[in-house]
Amino acid sequence: MFALLRCCLTLAAVYIISLGELSPGPTRFIAVHSSLPAVLVSLTSALRLGDHLCGAVGDTRCWMMSAGASLLAALFWEVGAPDSNGRKDEQQKHGVLFMRVVRMYKPDCALLLVGFFFLTLAAICQIQIQFYTGKVIDNLRDSYVPDEFLSALLLMAVFSVGRSVGAGGRGGLLTWAINSFNCRVKGNLFQAQTKQEIEFFDTTKIGELTSLLSKDIPLMGETVCLNINVLLRTLIRTLYTMVLMLNLSWTLTFLVLMEVPVTGLIQTINNKHSGRLVKATNDSMTASNEAVSEIIMAVRTVRSFNAEKHEACRYKKRLLETHRLKKQKDMVSVVSLLAQRLTGVAVNVLMLWYGRLFIQRGQMTTGELVSFIIYQSDIGHNIRTLIYMSGHMLTSVGAAGKVFEVLDRQPQIKTDGKHAPDRLAGHVLFQNLNFAYPAHPDAEVLQDFSLELPVGQMTALIGVSGEGKSTCASLLKRLYEPQNGQILLDNTKLELYDYRYLSEKIAVVSQEPVLFSGSIRHNITYGLKDCSLDAIQEAAHQADAHDFITQLEKSYDTEVSEGGNTLSKSERQRVAIARALVRHPQVLILDEVTSSLDDHCETKVLRNLSSHPDRTVLLITHRLKTIERAQQIAVMARGGIQEKGTHRQLMDKNGLYCTMREKFATSGS
Repeated sequence: MFALLRCCLTLAAVYIISLGELSPGPTRFIAVHSSLPAVLVSLTSALRLGDHLCGAVGDTRCWMMSAGASLLAALFWEVGAPDSNGRKDEQQKHGVLFMRVVRMYKPDCALLLVGFFFLTLAAICQIQIQFYTGKVIDNLRDSYVPDEFLSALLLMAVFSVGRSVGAGGRGGLLTWAINSFNCRVKGNLFQAQTKQEIEFFDTTKIGELTSLLSKDIPLMGETVCLNINVLLRTLIRTLYTMVLMLNLSWTLTFLVLMEVPVTGLIQTINNKHSGRLVKATNDSMTASNEAVSEIIMAVRTVRSFNAEKHEACRYKKRLLETHRLKKQKDMVSVVSLLAQRLTGVAVNVLMLWYGRLFIQRGQMTTGELVSFIIYQSDIGHNIRTLIYMSGHMLTSVGAAGKVFEVLDRQPQIKTDGKHAPDRLAGHVLFQNLNFAYPAHPDAEVLQDFSLELPVGQMTALIGVSGEGKSTCASLLKRLYEPQNGQILLDNTKLELYDYRYLSEKIAVVSQEPVLFSGSIRHNITYGLKDCSLDAIQEAAHQADAHDFITQLEKSYDTEVSEGGNTLSKSERQRVAIARALVRHPQVLILDEVTSSLDDHCETKVLRNLSSHPDRTVLLITHRLKTIERAQQIAVMARGGIQEKGTHRQLMDKNGLYCTMREKFATSGS
């Protein structure tokens, strides 16, 4: 009642003096300062600890002690949870992320529950060992009682076994849960990444995506599981230890607890600066990984331009930046640790001083003081751990934010079409397309582009580099969506088709085909569930690849390296053509695929491709002989089709087509 009355009167006075404005900081200080004496009186009375320092009104020492504790608590609150909206929003965001990560552990709930049981067992047994250590010391120093001594030793042994069993079971089960979490979330994240449209990969660095899988997900798993493990274990030990300490000496217990607000304030300041530096360090490490990936992927270009030293210096600069940030973070941790240790030393000196006085007065035994010292060393560490983990557990889930951004992201290109007819003619119509790449929205590649690909004919699309020829292939394959216009396949919009059905009916072979590590058979049947060897060989024959494949040591089972670098460029192109043909596509897009083939091989491949009367072929090339074989030639310029017709018709016009042929002939095409 006195505390409530003091609080109300003080707040009213401050309210009047400040003309109706009460800031949260002073309000919290007044509330804590008014209630502390009452709390102390209540505790000493309830625990029957003797005379208390504070009366109903309180003397000078009581008010000074309360004022100091209240001030430290208010400072701790202000640093740890300031009232700025930005910080509140950030903490709320961290809390939401943390709970999402916790919910993702639902399939591992049984493992976690059993693990937390072993955790509790290990924590309680550890404290009991310390308690009976004091009993043993008392029996050694004072009157020796054999039964009590042997009982204390036996209980110490039992609790030691219990602690070992609990610690081993806890570690094994929680590690099992973390591994299960990592495996499950990595699979989900990789699936979410591969579902995104190509625009996503154009604007996102590969190093960031691989870093999510290799670094951020393991950090998520350990942050939640291991942090909760440490937090619960420390909380159990702290509460149990505090009860035993109060039972031994409430005065020394309150003296030891004076360390808490100071340590909490220091740790909160450390968390604030460390969180910023950890984020900067992670970003710097990601940039270093991206540099390594980029250099290794383009190692041939680096070697050909003699840029090894330049790239090594660039990578070294990234490493030095990471090292600088880590050094700053370590320096902050060192200063924080030093301040905490000095605070702990001061509290320990006071505790030992008063402990000696209590032993002289007969209020404690030596064994009890030894037990109290052991408890104090543990509870100091435990309280520091609790303060650190309560803040670290929320701030460290920042890594989960990037993971959830990808998991929650919906692809911009819809793949929910259902149209999948039994028979597809393969008639393609580009209607009034306008398109600009997302990375460069102001630079339109296609402007009012219209083109018809007749069924069963080969259409050659020609133009100078950068006019958008390959873009047409990407749009037809639905790697991008046009900003305006539409693409019709058999008079049906492309987006209405089933995505898997469309990937089988439309095949693309690019100028730089990508082969994966594995056998040639695996590369030809890539993405197909069931494919016979006869079908593979037939596709290889049409691509003029069968002969060179059978000459290899293991024929179709020959392993190729990542990227297919063990094969020549001509061989890689023919394997890629076979990979497209084995699907029996109705629409086939060839983007400069014959650029590395000799005339004989090119003639054979094109003859095989044109022998299919129902297949629509879009040929993008600069080679003059290849262009002349097409039934229709479309000339691109300024983002649209400028001329269209057969070779003879376009030659008779003596227009842009003739000019381009002269350029191609001059360049050696």
